[in-house]
Amino acid sequence: MTNDLEIRIEQHDSGYDPKAYTFTRRPVVLKYYQRFTLIEQAIEFEKQLKGWSRKKKEALFNEDWDEVKRLSNLKKK
Repeated sequence: MTNDLEIRIEQHDSGYDPKAYTFTRRPVVLKYYQRFTLIEQAIEFEKQLKGWSRKKKEALFNEDWDEVKRLSNLKKK
């Protein structure tokens, strides 16, 4: 979550924080982003994404909304 996407990507790519998840996974590649008007919505969406499976995240990256929905329904059963 950031209010300046370019700076945030540069921070991750440069290894700005050795404790960050991305530190050993550089170079980073931005796969998806979404804009929110309220910071609370952004925080909630980020928390939600962290709980998603890799397959569901990949469907999101590909903007395959049918697959995102299908994978969401699988988890509910």
